[in-house]
Amino acid sequence: MVNADTKPNCPECNGRLRSLDSELVCEDCGLVADEDAIDHGPEWRSFDDGTDRRRTGAPLTRSRHDRGLSTEIGYGTGADSSYETRLTGRKRRQIARLRREHNRARISSKAERNQVYGFAEIRRITAHLSLPDSVREQACALFDSGQSEGLFQGRSLEGFAAAAIYATCRTRSTARTTDEIVAVARADRAELRAAYDALNRELGLPTGPIDPTEYLPRYATKLDLGTEVEKRAREYVRALLEANRVGGRNPSGVAAACLYEAAGEREEWPSVTQAAAADAGDVAPVTIRSTVTALKELEVTAPES
Repeated sequence: MVNADTKPNCPECNGRLRSLDSELVCEDCGLVADEDAIDHGPEWRSFDDGTDRRRTGAPLTRSRHDRGLSTEIGYGTGADSSYETRLTGRKRRQIARLRREHNRARISSKAERNQVYGFAEIRRITAHLSLPDSVREQACALFDSGQSEGLFQGRSLEGFAAAAIYATCRTRSTARTTDEIVAVARADRAELRAAYDALNRELGLPTGPIDPTEYLPRYATKLDLGTEVEKRAREYVRALLEANRVGGRNPSGVAAACLYEAAGEREEWPSVTQAAAADAGDVAPVTIRSTVTALKELEVTAPES
């Protein structure tokens, strides 16, 4: 590549090179010696003193009703704080009224008000559950789709916010149970289930059973089990999947039962009771026993000591 700063002679006719827009062109033969020159300057622009690196604000997001495009009349911080202190009492009251009216005008309809409340609830739940931003964004988009289809009639907004998160976790094969979501949501299990059934029925969500191995790391941490036990539990889950013995079973209970069975194999591994495993998986102890019975019927070979 020819350096546009030095401007050497043309490699074909040894003529003079001249910069034309983003190209370096020979004045004699017209050869384009270089194009799309790299701009080595900063990627940001500032019309003040040239040292302010602020961009144009936060990126677009689906977790806000206006996609994050709305403006806000601030209170003045940092270098701008001196401006508000110089205002008289009358002007300060006028700015306060403008700020209040501006905040009211940001929400122009009841539908937008419902979105603001629902999206705030989704952000709160995903933060409590330590879910990634991609789950939050997709859950907000699903909440918006449910509102557009008129599914909120007779159902709670809190239930739809929790159901949108649960449905997103199901479609992304993220291991989160309804009990974990209800524990931090402002909706109960019945509200979540009613909203989820409406979303699944009307929108045709591509939901499927969650792989039980997705629950193993969290449940192993709850039960204070080591990596060796978790590795052995994965072998048990794989054996059940290959034998088609997982159908109709709660994936959370399958994971907890496999950890219980794996923990009892060796004396040096910490043992776990059925009640503790059932509590970790949010299932009944009978679910643990039925899965353990299926494992014994498969006669999975125990690892060598």
